[in-house]
Amino acid sequence: MNEFTFTKLNREHLDILINWAEQEGWNPGPYDADVYWKTDPDGYYGYIEDNKLIAGGSIVSYNAEFGFMGFFIVKPEYRSKGLGRKLWYLRRDTLLSRLNEGASIGMDGVVDMQPFYRKGGFEIAFRDIRMEAVGQSFDVSTLITLIDETGIGDVLEYDKMCFGFNRESFMKAWLKMPESKTFQLRSGNKLKGFAVLRKANRGFKIGPLFADDQIIAEEILKSCFNAAGNEPIFLDIPMINNNAIKLAEKFEMTPVFECARMYYGKSPVVPINKIFGITTFELG
Repeated sequence: MNEFTFTKLNREHLDILINWAEQEGWNPGPYDADVYWKTDPDGYYGYIEDNKLIAGGSIVSYNAEFGFMGFFIVKPEYRSKGLGRKLWYLRRDTLLSRLNEGASIGMDGVVDMQPFYRKGGFEIAFRDIRMEAVGQSFDVSTLITLIDETGIGDVLEYDKMCFGFNRESFMKAWLKMPESKTFQLRSGNKLKGFAVLRKANRGFKIGPLFADDQIIAEEILKSCFNAAGNEPIFLDIPMINNNAIKLAEKFEMTPVFECARMYYGKSPVVPINKIFGITTFELG
């Protein structure tokens, strides 16, 4: 493996990773890469052979307080040779070097890889299930509005509470993606929950969906269903939140994919009862 060069990736390499993710069936969005790059342009590493990317992934730092690993992909012809194992450990250790001492790292690991990730120091916090349905029309609460600049401060604070760390640069870009919709529910001018519905290559993805309770989450979810028309809609729920499971069941959503949120170091202290849909498997 000496002929392979471990290196920081550029914007073009990130586009290649996105393309590979589509081929793997991960269904990324057409504007995801723009947001990911703005979040941390130093957060993508991989192997290069003859000036061509052969494997890579994200190792994003959130203000050096928390890291997240994702997008771990090796080109098919280079798999089962030990290359991915070496790359994964290099990425983990490089990310640790970018974080404050004692900072944790998160990731969403697919079922088959979870034993390997556990050997690398990660422990499962909860299972994630991707749920699928088709958009449809609902009457929604009059308290639902679109997120605008006047309310973005509250949204960022709510997001920080639910994510566990400040990710303002990510969220500001995430909330403004083309072909996306953002919904919030306020009562007495107090933010009670919000969601982002973004365009995916197939249908739409909801993420995050954060809300004070199931009733509020339901109204926000209805708005997302309305905005999706008759296209597929996907929601990644933490199975540790029973009300998120009930919500998916109420809308007859079907499970299509499973992974698990895993942490290296301490799990962030977050109000899991408010998390009805995680933001993204790639950046947390």
